[in-house]
Amino acid sequence: MALPKQHKTGSKARQRRSQIFLKTKSFVICSQCKQKRLSHSACASCGTYRGRQVIEIKQPKEKKGKK
Repeated sequence: MALPKQHKTGSKARQRRSQIFLKTKSFVICSQCKQKRLSHSACASCGTYRGRQVIEIKQPKEKKGKK
């Protein structure tokens, strides 16, 4: 099995690990309903993507009032 010829210093390891981090998700405004949505994905509230309807959104059932 191959072994490294030289010891990796701590600073080199930290420089390599500095690139490993969580990135924040970028949101854009939907052109139809003006809600925030993830870029390059269909809107969860209205179901449109690039100006056309791609997902059929079901409306929640209305609750009947108390008598």
